[in-house]
Amino acid sequence: MAYLLAIDQGTTSSRAMLFRGDLSVAARAQQEYPQHFPASGWVEHEPEDIWTSTLATCRAAMREGNVHAGDIAAIGISNQRETVVVWDRKTGQAIHRAIVWQDRRTADVCARLQADGSEPLIAARTGLIADPYFSATKVAWILDHVSGARERAMRGELLFGTVDCYLLWRLTGGAVHATDATNASRTLLFNIHTGAWDDDLLKLLRVPRALLPQVRDCAADFGATLPELFDGPIAIRGIAGDQQAATVGQACFAPGMMKSTYGTGCFALLNTGETAVASKNKLLTTIAYQLNGRRTYALEGSIFVAGSAVQWLRDGLHLIKTAHDSDDLASQADETQSVYLIPAFVGLGAPYWNPRVRGALFGLTRNTGPAELAHAALESVCYQTRDLWEAMRADWPDLAAKDVSLRVDGGMSVSDWTMQRLADILKAIVDRLMIPETTALGAAYLAGLAANVCPPPETFAAQWQLDRRFTPAMDDATRARKLHGWSQAVKGLLVSDRDG
Repeated sequence: MAYLLAIDQGTTSSRAMLFRGDLSVAARAQQEYPQHFPASGWVEHEPEDIWTSTLATCRAAMREGNVHAGDIAAIGISNQRETVVVWDRKTGQAIHRAIVWQDRRTADVCARLQADGSEPLIAARTGLIADPYFSATKVAWILDHVSGARERAMRGELLFGTVDCYLLWRLTGGAVHATDATNASRTLLFNIHTGAWDDDLLKLLRVPRALLPQVRDCAADFGATLPELFDGPIAIRGIAGDQQAATVGQACFAPGMMKSTYGTGCFALLNTGETAVASKNKLLTTIAYQLNGRRTYALEGSIFVAGSAVQWLRDGLHLIKTAHDSDDLASQADETQSVYLIPAFVGLGAPYWNPRVRGALFGLTRNTGPAELAHAALESVCYQTRDLWEAMRADWPDLAAKDVSLRVDGGMSVSDWTMQRLADILKAIVDRLMIPETTALGAAYLAGLAANVCPPPETFAAQWQLDRRFTPAMDDATRARKLHGWSQAVKGLLVSDRDG
């Protein structure tokens, strides 16, 4: 039997999953690694931690599955998007810590781009907005703040990549400097209509072309690993950014299908087919996947804080010992209290796109305790998803015209309490896949597709398996009251930012 090895390199941990040829799970391994917060709104990773944890989990999954390199048909890679690494072309040594997608240090740069009228060009070419979330301003920051880096970049001595690209370069021993179309589409430098790096954007954002990787399909030949890494070479045949990989893993191949992944953040993607829909409601237009040179597009809403709100309950407030405890604690809350957490720890994402605001609690009373805080943290994810849902309904009329279910995945999706509350707040069906790690599943499928191990998309979609369906149970009056309270809390936060 041929196996597929999926690398799922995330924001707080690296995971490796070994799949059999029929895409059933054979083994898995996961390892957390440190986060660094050198200043308010700044988030960094040590690239070497990303590499060593990825290598360790791959080896651990292979040991657990008793599988050798020769048994694995291909590796697929998914990754935290927008996070950037700049490294030396000869030595592979990073010249600065990786700047993470959550990082907001370039907010002033993005504000200047908006003020000087550059955002319409950015939006027309990339489908994105001028926000610190994306890669290009982070790259420029590294080049400007590391001594001699910009000059070295101009001489071709440095390379840039998102995490997939960095791992690929390390896995192949520097033989391949490439990425896929989905990761390229998140950099602010890639024209999603022509499928190429854009010279006007490179000039505007001050990123030398010599830094850039080649861009390939999501299912393609990305070389092979060094033999010494896994006691034999393994072909690398798939790459996609984590949210696009999850879209593939959820088999959202038809226009109008929608998925939402709940990890550190929350990311909802709506397949719009071969049409790149320009959002009028502050959503992003992005590449969902690219196969055989053909691009499929999506509307995306990005929430910066979802599962990390639960981590805050655990590590910051010490209200729970494990993430799973949040369900029990939230279920004990006094439902008559209207406590709202806006978890803008690193600003607000879609549809607000405000990098300056910070988190806030509204509706506190003398009786508010740990249970109410846990309740507010979990419920905040549901309200933010509702904001994205409404924006997508406005941008894509077909979504508003019919009953659409939301396919969910990610670590937070295992919370029955949260998923039921999500169905209640959306007033929509929420379907949870049998395998919650759809990001890894999508990466494995893409690799297997290129390696002729996996079936075509339509056959894969027919094999999608439901774990549990959550149907709305909340009455309309309660839902309306809760949504009004959330809306007022967000308005209050935004008003305080303007006044401040």
